[in-house]
Amino acid sequence: MIEATLPVVGAHIGRISELFYDKLFAAAPSLRTDLFNRTNQENREQQKALASSVAAFATLLVTEDAADIDAIMARIAAKHASLGVQAPHYEVVRHQLFAAIAEVLGDAVTPEVAAAWREVYTLMANSLIEQEAALYDKAGVRHGQVWRVVVVTDVQFDGAEVATLTLRSLDGTPLPDFLPGQYISIATTLGDGTRQIRQYTLVRSHVPGEWAVTVKRVRGGIVSPFLAGGVGIGTELVVSHPFGSLVVEDGDDPLVLISAGIGITPTLAALQHLAAHRSEREVLVVHVDRSTYDHPRRAETQALVDRLPRARMQTRYSEFEELREEGHSPLDGVELPTDPQVYVCGPVPFMRSIRQTLLAAGVSPDAVHYEAFAPGSWLGLTES
Repeated sequence: MIEATLPVVGAHIGRISELFYDKLFAAAPSLRTDLFNRTNQENREQQKALASSVAAFATLLVTEDAADIDAIMARIAAKHASLGVQAPHYEVVRHQLFAAIAEVLGDAVTPEVAAAWREVYTLMANSLIEQEAALYDKAGVRHGQVWRVVVVTDVQFDGAEVATLTLRSLDGTPLPDFLPGQYISIATTLGDGTRQIRQYTLVRSHVPGEWAVTVKRVRGGIVSPFLAGGVGIGTELVVSHPFGSLVVEDGDDPLVLISAGIGITPTLAALQHLAAHRSEREVLVVHVDRSTYDHPRRAETQALVDRLPRARMQTRYSEFEELREEGHSPLDGVELPTDPQVYVCGPVPFMRSIRQTLLAAGVSPDAVHYEAFAPGSWLGLTES
């Protein structure tokens, strides 16, 4: 039934998504103001994310590609955990989603079709609820109660657009440890009293037991300008426990860390971890940025590379779009190690281009890992 109806659902999923969000926010206005990204709502990226998730999950079910399902669910569960999503949220979503499907598709939604798609949603929701519960238990927090208040102890500016905030617990006790590649959510209260949440990769502070995040001001953004310019020493912030499914694993395989712009933060976290453990692993760092001035935490990254006996770093200062228009890749002239594990972070077009170049060079698709904070962007990265 799912195979037969995927084309018609896919053809209307954009309208279904829009109507679903209208119904959801009418039924639960606090979700719009306190949980969902306002910018992504305005530019409709959130609606695209729902369409991608539902359609992709259904497609993977009928193709029985369980490995891809597991990876996708782990990514979404980690994001949900960092937002404090709880099991009752899924019932609210289910009710409004199926009301939207019935309204858009009309008589095409027979009882058999409705039952099949409810089964898809139930499987997806149960998988996420189970994984999120496990994440909360592992973190030692009550389900959904992921938030704590921290205080900013230092602010370091890196050019005009980037700031690194050092965070300490209010009582001075050590903050929970984290794995290289994990992130926290930061919840800020806007002038109109609504709350907005964004995720930022954790990097190690120079003080044990404290956290640091590096934030780049996004033009037209509503949270990053505040964090990168309106926060000072003594400012209190509401943050989540560390979460994230993309973790740089320990091992002996060669490691390639590729980034663009502020996407360098997972690379920095990985290098800090490797240096702290005196790793002798072969490491290649590739970073693309507009200029040395725009390159976040450039000196610290190079210093960490220099501490690792088998690490090397290559940088390319150019606009990525210009490179692509000229038919070039950021990896042109870069000698890749044999059989590496690769971690990529940057804008979605950049990551898609890097992935295609790596696959053309013979790197296994299973060895290419990426961090994408934009909603639903994990799906577009797997497209050829």
